[in-house]
Amino acid sequence: MPEKVITNKVLCYVVREGHLLVFRHSDFSYEEVGIQVPGGSVRPGEDPADAALREAREETGLTGLSVVRKLGEVEYDISPLRFEIQRRHVFELTLRGATPERWASQEDHDGEQQLTRFECFWIPLRTAHVLQSGQGALVGRLFD
Repeated sequence: MPEKVITNKVLCYVVREGHLLVFRHSDFSYEEVGIQVPGGSVRPGEDPADAALREAREETGLTGLSVVRKLGEVEYDISPLRFEIQRRHVFELTLRGATPERWASQEDHDGEQQLTRFECFWIPLRTAHVLQSGQGALVGRLFD
């Protein structure tokens, strides 16, 4: 078995009026990728809070996002998808301005890979246990 790489990632809990912003990949089934929150890789030299804002903006198309606080860090082993342990920096974000209840978005990955299409929507915080791959691990801290 290959040695596992440790990567720095961010997860973004964008919260408004008791709801959490989530998305699904439009080109894959729920069975393949589930429901997720915005997030992604921290670039070399990038502050995790800045990475959280960048990733949330890239994946949702929203502006007006700001960091409320860092909720903590968790590690998640995503094997066998990739032999990788993700060190996830989890942030609570807030959003100014109105959004639809559901909308399409896409991420171009700086042109380095195929375009990813998303369907973004809001779910009640009390149902955040449905998040895939341990992404809901720190949702409870939103109530601290």
